[in-house]
Amino acid sequence: MARVKLTDVVKEYDDVTAVNEMNLDLQDGEFITLVGPSGCGKSTTLETIAGLTKPTSGEIRIGDREVTNLPPKDRGIAMVFQNIALFPHMDVYDNISFGLRLRDFPKAEIDERVEEAAEIVQLEGMLDRMPDEMSGGQRQRVAIARAIVREPDVFLMDEPLANLDAKLRVNMRTELQRLHKKLDTTIIYVTHNQAEAMTMSDRIAVLNKGELQQIAPPLTCYNEPANRFVAGFIGSPSMNFVRSTVADGALEAEGYSVAFDATAVDGLGRGDSVEMGVRPEDIYLADNSTEAVDPTDPIAVETDVLEPMGDEIFVYLKPISGEESGMGDAEERAGLLMSVDPDSDVSEDQSVEVVIDRGRLHLFDVASGDALSHGLVREAEASTDADRGDAQVD
Repeated sequence: MARVKLTDVVKEYDDVTAVNEMNLDLQDGEFITLVGPSGCGKSTTLETIAGLTKPTSGEIRIGDREVTNLPPKDRGIAMVFQNIALFPHMDVYDNISFGLRLRDFPKAEIDERVEEAAEIVQLEGMLDRMPDEMSGGQRQRVAIARAIVREPDVFLMDEPLANLDAKLRVNMRTELQRLHKKLDTTIIYVTHNQAEAMTMSDRIAVLNKGELQQIAPPLTCYNEPANRFVAGFIGSPSMNFVRSTVADGALEAEGYSVAFDATAVDGLGRGDSVEMGVRPEDIYLADNSTEAVDPTDPIAVETDVLEPMGDEIFVYLKPISGEESGMGDAEERAGLLMSVDPDSDVSEDQSVEVVIDRGRLHLFDVASGDALSHGLVREAEASTDADRGDAQVD
């Protein structure tokens, strides 16, 4: 068994709390990714699981054993680091087999394990090469093979692809997914790269300031973020956020008005201030409003800056009466960021009308940042649905 469970794990350094009451229950065979910005506590969490760092308090279990105070060698884990750290004077075979030779495994078993691991990571025929004769991706596969031969209960990977170029990172993501399917063992992966987290993971654990924000399948974190932080961190480019006020049958913001049924969201009342969130891909030019499931009325805006990305164009929008957006983060600008097709007929400093997919709007509490709603409902449609329900009952 390779279930990993953290209960109320805390790690403090003097006056800094790196990990704060971390509770994770990772199932046998899962691929779990710890993701978050630099300094969020993801690597420290991984190090407490590995035994490289002793938690200030809390309990860590791997399988049926409590391992909180056990040394790394007795935990049944293997680690792959960002720094590949191969022995430059050893060939591939010696690098992969180093840990087994230290433990005095029989030569025949060492050969068998090395050959099997080399086949898994596609290094057949390279066992006599030296590290300086290999590409970055090949060296990283050697480091992974070195972990595989130990036949651990859990693989711990701390940003293993960070030092590779963009193309190699994509290739190695695929290799790691194949590896997980073949080995069918638990993998805990740390990265700040959300593309890696979204594409490889069964579930992702989003951390911020040492605290767990949400743990869920990638698309759940994307479509139903638990709070404003998760909504802003998951997704590229980031979600737009607009401070809004609940009015009679509408959500009012500077330059925008979205009709909706406030009674459908628990705890909302007239005059309440909320944070409205919408992803760039859920904003459409009014001419393409049929692409939205539930489009708002057209909103008059001006285009500001265009960023052609090849398969899409990012368009910064501002209200007709708004100020210049200026520099700074996208969420600090006065307007919205929209994603459109590359063949869209749109240019800078152009007056256009856009619609927002009401069904893809998110509302967040201003004070706590907690999610209040994922998707809004028109008041008229809410009444219609109720009427339909009454008719069906009759």
